[in-house]
Amino acid sequence: MKLSAMQGSKILATGSFVPDSTLSNNQISKIVETSDEWIVARTGIKERRLLIGNKQSVVDLATAASLNALNKISMNPLEVDLIILATSSPNDLFGSASQVQAKIKAFNAVAFDLTAACSGFVLGIVTASQFLKNGSYRTILVIGADVLSKWINWSDRNTCILFGDGAGATILQSCKPQDNQILGFQLNTDGRYWDHLSLSYKKNIDPHPLLNIYQGSFNYIAMNGKEVYKFAVSQVPLNILKCLQSLNITINEIDWLLLHQANERILLAVAEKLSISTNKILVNVNKYGNTSAASIPLALDEAVHDGKISSNDIIVISGFGAGLTWGTVIIQWKC
Repeated sequence: MKLSAMQGSKILATGSFVPDSTLSNNQISKIVETSDEWIVARTGIKERRLLIGNKQSVVDLATAASLNALNKISMNPLEVDLIILATSSPNDLFGSASQVQAKIKAFNAVAFDLTAACSGFVLGIVTASQFLKNGSYRTILVIGADVLSKWINWSDRNTCILFGDGAGATILQSCKPQDNQILGFQLNTDGRYWDHLSLSYKKNIDPHPLLNIYQGSFNYIAMNGKEVYKFAVSQVPLNILKCLQSLNITINEIDWLLLHQANERILLAVAEKLSISTNKILVNVNKYGNTSAASIPLALDEAVHDGKISSNDIIVISGFGAGLTWGTVIIQWKC
């Protein structure tokens, strides 16, 4: 979908934050039967960051990433009109965005959570761009943050090797159409395959004795790795191509491909299908693992910090995962 020219959207700043504690593949091999060589060959992951202890939560990671972005441009948090927190591991099932609002003292901002797992940040950016485009808000903070280590079965080799914790943030602001950075987007969902990657509710065996209500808790993360891989490699390139075609942008005009950092094999396979050079792929999954909604903003902030992205670069950003949901946002970077 191509955005209309009512108002533009520009990215003012990025920020990120990861916990200090690192878990290497060799350390995981002492928990389950695996090895560094096995994990690297199948995922590209060497280590991941974990939020250790019970004194901090996803709110703290999101807060730190947000303050990091705000401080880069010396922005007063009171200037933020809206906060969108993309997370599937909230500190409170009723929502954690309001806690972030309070911690960063953005008391003029409306705040809400958006739950879409690994596609969450892309959906957050698209949602923010719509609010900016129609003039509802001027400045929006979009955060991707997850602490999936809390929902991993550490005896399940298929999932415990993959996930890490972290947060990334982006500050967007409305602008004149000619200064627009968010060129267009393409979103998709196929709920028939929701169970390929899920964190589902588990009912108690017995109901409440008087009310016949079944209460319960949540299971660990469950994933059909082969099916998720096939889905990503087949559908993500098609999604990207459709978005590019709607904007009359060719593959050769792409400067950077920023995919959700799920698995290095997926990143390489998608790039190969699109005939994009591996030199154009932004990758940090080796250091952080799959951080779900945090992976894209974390990689974006790192690339900006390292000076990889130049003014007018075309960046194709694509998220994919649970739902199943997947989506692409195309950005033209402007310093």
